[in-house]
Amino acid sequence: MRLTVVVSCVLLGVGCAVVQPGEVGIKRRLGALSEKVHGPGPVVINPLVSRVVRVPVRTTNLEVALSLPSKEGLNISSEVSILYRVESDRARDVLMQIGEDYERTVVLSTFRSAAADVAARFLAKDMHTAERATIEEAVRERMMEVIGTRGFHVEAVLLKSIRLPDGLARAVEGKLEAEQQAERMRFVLERERLEAERKLIEAQGVRDAQMVVAESISEEMLQWNSIQAFEALAASTNAKVVVTDGSTPFLIE
Repeated sequence: MRLTVVVSCVLLGVGCAVVQPGEVGIKRRLGALSEKVHGPGPVVINPLVSRVVRVPVRTTNLEVALSLPSKEGLNISSEVSILYRVESDRARDVLMQIGEDYERTVVLSTFRSAAADVAARFLAKDMHTAERATIEEAVRERMMEVIGTRGFHVEAVLLKSIRLPDGLARAVEGKLEAEQQAERMRFVLERERLEAERKLIEAQGVRDAQMVVAESISEEMLQWNSIQAFEALAASTNAKVVVTDGSTPFLIE
């Protein structure tokens, strides 16, 4: 189909532009933009007075290196990816109101301002913790407030790398190491506490058992056990000497 259109254009002495997938095209004739937005495919034009302005509507990855100010006044070097796209039905408005250099004019400028505003509300160490996701989302929302109504959709802002000043980086690492050591110490103390409780329970069990045994011993029980022991001793064929006080049959030292 596209080949047929191109051949026809050549035979008729007119030009043809091709809009690729992931793009839309708007015909510009003598500086005036057409009202119609063309999707992927061939667009017939008069090359002498017209051309097709192509606008990508697929997701675009804009990578930016910049310094972010922190709440304590430090400058944090970072690399950021901005994932955004132009809404296809607003592509003509973008060209009319901003121009073809919309990425530098609007997207990048808005990002730099939003990133500085948001980062200044957080401490430098927050950019190395779970707060990073909060910062990313806050920057995205701030950008959408500014350019969301102008035909852009910011899908995500990603802080890919954060480089803290050397002194602060060492301080953060030291703090994290101290927190890990404290966590290990809490684990050791908890383990020792449980072991002490186990030993206490064991000792209480032994004590209770001894108390039960002691309470069960009576004079009659001792005499009965003495008689049984004496009988066992008397049944032995070995020579034996028994010293007694007359009341117990066992040796008294």
